[in-house]
Amino acid sequence: MGNHVGRNVSHSNKKTDAITNSGNAQLTNTVSRSSSSNDIEHHSQTQFFPIDNLAKTLSHLTYQEERVNGITKAIFEKYLFPNHPIFAERLFTYLHHSAKATTPHLTVSAFKQQSEKFLSVMSDQTILENYIRIYSNMEVGDVCPDLLRSLLMTCYQLAMDSSGNMTCIYVHRVINAVVISCFHGKDSLSISYVSNWLWQHCPRAVHGLHRYVVHVLTTAYRNGQALLSKEQPQPHLEIPTPVLERTDCFDQPQSLLPVSYVWLLSTTLPQCYLQVNDTPKDITHAIIARTTGNMCPRHWTLLYNSSEHGSGANRFLHHVLGYRGPTLLFVKAADPKKEGEYIMYCICSANEWRESHLYWGDEDSLGIELSPSYRVIEKGPKVLYLNTGIRGYPHGLRFGSNTRTPYISIDESFHSVSIAGAPYPIATIEVWGCGDVKLRERQLDIKKWQVKEAERQRIVKLSASDWLDHPDRYLLELAGRASYNESNK
Repeated sequence: MGNHVGRNVSHSNKKTDAITNSGNAQLTNTVSRSSSSNDIEHHSQTQFFPIDNLAKTLSHLTYQEERVNGITKAIFEKYLFPNHPIFAERLFTYLHHSAKATTPHLTVSAFKQQSEKFLSVMSDQTILENYIRIYSNMEVGDVCPDLLRSLLMTCYQLAMDSSGNMTCIYVHRVINAVVISCFHGKDSLSISYVSNWLWQHCPRAVHGLHRYVVHVLTTAYRNGQALLSKEQPQPHLEIPTPVLERTDCFDQPQSLLPVSYVWLLSTTLPQCYLQVNDTPKDITHAIIARTTGNMCPRHWTLLYNSSEHGSGANRFLHHVLGYRGPTLLFVKAADPKKEGEYIMYCICSANEWRESHLYWGDEDSLGIELSPSYRVIEKGPKVLYLNTGIRGYPHGLRFGSNTRTPYISIDESFHSVSIAGAPYPIATIEVWGCGDVKLRERQLDIKKWQVKEAERQRIVKLSASDWLDHPDRYLLELAGRASYNESNK
């Protein structure tokens, strides 16, 4: 028994040495190499020092304003989340329920324990499940459509407030598409089902919200007794939502990508569509970039719009080919069953578009249904197909791993689309580039070079002997122009 304990202590010391050598100065000062109970207790207190200060400040404010020894819901909302009262109420209820408190308020020790437990979760899937639990009927253990809709609206509003964008008139329709696809007409679902569905179709839905909560709980104490009340400047975090590169975003909202779809897609798409792959300078920058995400997401720029640039395969190829970066192709088709309604799909290509008689694409290629419901159709390699000129093979644009019956098939004229075997007339096709500005500039430079090369080849210099037998000379003479030989005479 004694030898067994000794081996465990030695193993613990090796782990501590590895952490110390990693260059984390904070852990070096707080974590002792001894396994005594006093050192472990000291490490537990210093590791969550911000939570300890926050709990003391909230307790002091609660007693000062309400004469209660502890932390109440009103104080928690007033001094931590004054601009998000609904979320503050649900988060406090979650902490209160997890602590199994018998009083309306939380004791200081219970608040510290539950806050530390909430912040210590590192798994993204577990974090998502915790927020679903916050917006659930905790006594029953299920989620209704209105609660999920409220959670998604909170995440969207926080992203818009942080990025400085104006709200979108389509946000309710966009969020409702997610709720419809998740619940399938049911009144309630279990917490595990909803969290698993979101993890499959939009896994980063609560990413920005969680970053905001962690920032508030760990930095609010720095403002002293005022904390984060409305009189104080509120935290500003840049949520990694792409920015649309356009100036007339509200002039023609029916033909351009709404910002609410941009936010929702940013919770689903792989990272290659969202941020520039800048190589970190050192290990510390790499760790920060991995944990916090990209603070400056790349711009999404419009490459092709059938309403503006003209419909057809040649127009599509002219504006899309040569862009060497990830792209999003949106297909909006009229629904014949419902007049005035549209169905919308998104084909995501992480590679440059090219014509081939073979299917291509990598692991980050996927298809998404946007309307009337929101869901990921398929994701994986070799799901994309584009052919407009190779004979003996099907013409058009296709998506799907099943080569015989692809899920999405656009004909060679780009006027109709077949979705799951049902034909629809195409209303609009859009292609957005998800690369940085340099990729777009490089594509435009290539197109300028192609135009100059075409103009150069049009001007053909002929010698006098070549012109005598040239067909154009005889055509000019037939049209009535005097021959060059006669004019010289």
